[in-house]
Amino acid sequence: MTVFLTDLCLKTFPQKLNVGNLIYFRPIAEVADELSIFPTITAKCGSKIPLNWRTKNYVGTIYGGSLYAGIDPIYMLMLIKTLGQDYLVWDKAATIRFKRPGKETLFADFLLTEAELDEIKAILETEKSVDRVYQVELKDKSGNLHCLIEKTLYIAKKKN
Repeated sequence: MTVFLTDLCLKTFPQKLNVGNLIYFRPIAEVADELSIFPTITAKCGSKIPLNWRTKNYVGTIYGGSLYAGIDPIYMLMLIKTLGQDYLVWDKAATIRFKRPGKETLFADFLLTEAELDEIKAILETEKSVDRVYQVELKDKSGNLHCLIEKTLYIAKKKN
């Protein structure tokens, strides 16, 4: 697995998490061939899930567990690091819908906008917690949708 780090990644994610924990987090180490963080105003991350001996199932396509493992922690980690230490973020639920077999490398993009982060903070000024739902599409290089994953994350402001 290769992890590409840029200025945003180094500022957003602590050094130990970037290199240490993500590389040794078993599902990421075995599934995500690349995990890229791009320098933008918003938090953006990309994941690449190859079809190889680690991810291939009995019928020669990417195993469903590999598809999910390749995207599982990304939104939670992005929210933890972009919202900061005053917020609590947990995975709450997930659904996966298989559209077509993964017979080649699949790609996913993750995006958090400033507007999204501002909205979360505004809601948490008046509410105890908020659930946010994010959709992740796994597509091939031609843009064909192979898998749609919906992640629900629980977010709350930590009590002082």
